[in-house]
Amino acid sequence: MGAATLTISSRNYSSWSLRGWLVCRMAGLDFETEVLSGSDASTRAELLHLSPSFLVPRLSHGRVAVWDTLAIAQYLTELYPDAGFLPKDVAARAHCLSIAGEMHGGFINLRSALPMNLKAHHPNFKIFNGARGDIERVVAIFDECLTQYEGPYLFGEAPTLADAMYAPVCTRFRTYDVALPPRVNAYRDTILSWPLMVEWTEAALNEPEEIEELDMEF
Repeated sequence: MGAATLTISSRNYSSWSLRGWLVCRMAGLDFETEVLSGSDASTRAELLHLSPSFLVPRLSHGRVAVWDTLAIAQYLTELYPDAGFLPKDVAARAHCLSIAGEMHGGFINLRSALPMNLKAHHPNFKIFNGARGDIERVVAIFDECLTQYEGPYLFGEAPTLADAMYAPVCTRFRTYDVALPPRVNAYRDTILSWPLMVEWTEAALNEPEEIEELDMEF
C-alpha cells in the first residue's frame, strides 16, 4: 500500500486528532504523524470551534486518502480485520457502532463548553445545563456498557472503537473535575492509563503552544 501519514492539528486540543491516532495505533498501522502548524487558518478554525467541517485527522496511505475518524476506522477494518475495533458478537457490534456514531454526531454542548485541553486543570468548573445534559448521557452510556459487558473497557476486556471515540471525553472529565459515579470514574482512569493514551498525553504536554486563545482561563 505504500507509506502512511496521519495528519493532525494538535495533540493537546484536538479530540478528533486523538481519535484518528488511536484507531491507527490500535490497527497496528505503521505510520508517520504530521502536525499542522497552529498558524494554518483551517487548523485555527477547528481548534477554536469556528468550523463545522475540516479534513483532519487525515490518513494518507499510498494512493488512498481518507479523513473523518469513522471513515479511517472503516478503512483500517478492511485492511486489518483482526484489529478488534468491534466486538465479535452481532448485538454487541451493533451497540458499539451505535454509541460510536452518537459521539461522532452529537454532544455539541459538551464539546464547546468543555474543550479538550490536556495541559489544563480547572477545579470547581461551573458546568451549565446544556453541557450537563450531554455529560449525563455519556455517563449513562458508560454505565450501561460497563454493566452489560463487565469492563474494564466499554465492551469487555479489550478497547474497541467505542473507547477510542470516547477517550477525549475522559480527558475532559479530568480537566474539568467532573464528578462521576464510582464505576464511571474507574473507567475514566482506565482510559487515562491506557498505554496509548499515556503516550499521546506525554507528547501533548511537550507540544509547543501556538494558539494563545486556547490557553485561556475558564
